[in-house]
Amino acid sequence: MKLIIQIPCYNEAATLPATIADLPAHLEGFDRIELLVIDDGSSDGTAEAARSLGVDHVVKLKRNTGLAHAFAVGLEEALRQGADVIVNTDADNQYQGSGVAKLVSPILQGEADIVVGDRGVQNIKQFSPIKKLLQRAGSGVVRWASATNVPDATSGFRSLTREAALRLNVFSTYTYTLETLIQAGRMGLSVVSVPVETNAALRESRLIASIPQYVLRSIATILRIFLMYEPLRVFFSVGTMLVLAGVLLVARFGYFYIQGQGQGHVQSLIVSAILILLGFQTFLLGLLADLIARNRRLQEEVRYRIRKLALASPSVEGGDEADTLISASRVP
Repeated sequence: MKLIIQIPCYNEAATLPATIADLPAHLEGFDRIELLVIDDGSSDGTAEAARSLGVDHVVKLKRNTGLAHAFAVGLEEALRQGADVIVNTDADNQYQGSGVAKLVSPILQGEADIVVGDRGVQNIKQFSPIKKLLQRAGSGVVRWASATNVPDATSGFRSLTREAALRLNVFSTYTYTLETLIQAGRMGLSVVSVPVETNAALRESRLIASIPQYVLRSIATILRIFLMYEPLRVFFSVGTMLVLAGVLLVARFGYFYIQGQGQGHVQSLIVSAILILLGFQTFLLGLLADLIARNRRLQEEVRYRIRKLALASPSVEGGDEADTLISASRVP
C-alpha cells in the first residue's frame, strides 16, 4: 500500500519546511509514504525548496492557476505515481501532521472513500466571529446539497482512496473543497469526518482575501455543482413557485370578480398567465437538464474507466512540468 501526501503550494518556500517536518514518514498499514508538492507558479523558489527538503515528487506549473487546479493536478500525479491512498494538506502548516493517521484510518478499515478533517472551527481562536458564522452556514448548505454529514466542509485536510480520486472532477479554479464534497455525495461515495488538530497560523489566508467575494464564489460553486447533479429538483422547485404565484393571482382575481370588481383587476389575470407559462417552461427546462445530467453521468463513468485503465501502470518517474497532467480531469 502506498500513501502519497500532496501539498499544493503558492509561494510557500518559508512555510514548507515546517509543514514537511511535521508529516509522518511511516504509518501502520502502508509500505511506503511519499510526498508530492505542486508548485502553482510560485516566484519564491518553492519547487527548489521542496527538492532540497527531499520531497519525492515535485510538479511545477508554469503560472499560477489557482488552488483548485493545483489540487486536481496533484490528484492526477498521485494517481500516476501509483498512490493507493492520497492525503491532501495545506502548505502553511495549518494542520498537525499527526492528523494524517486519523484521516487514513477509516479508509484502511474500509469504512470510507473520503475522509475530511474537522478542525472544530468554532474553537479556532484566530477565526473571526463572521468567519466562523460563514463556515458554519457554508458547511450546512454543503451537507444539504451533498447529502453528507461533514461539519467542516471547507477543510482542505482530507484523504481519498484511489477509486474516489479517479471519479472526482474539479471544474473550479478557486477552491475544490465544496465542489468535491457535493460531487462525492451525489456519486454515492462514502464520506466521513474525523476531528483533527490545527497549529497556530503562520500567515493570513490567501484564499479569503475578501469575505463577500468568497461568499459569492462559494454560492456560485455550490449552485453550479448542484445543478449538474440535481437539475430536475432545482428547476421543478422554481417552476412550482412560479405556477403557485400565478394560481394565487387567479384566485385574487376570482375573489374580486365575485365581489363585482373584476374589471379593475384584469391585470392579475395577465400576470398570472405569464407566471404559469414561465412555470411550465421551467418544468420543461428541468426535464431537458435532467436528460443532460443523466448523459453526463454516463460520460463520467466512461471517463472513469478510461482513466483507470490509463493509470493502471503507474510511472516511476516524476515530472517537473505538469501543464498537460490535468487536461483529462477537466473534460466535462
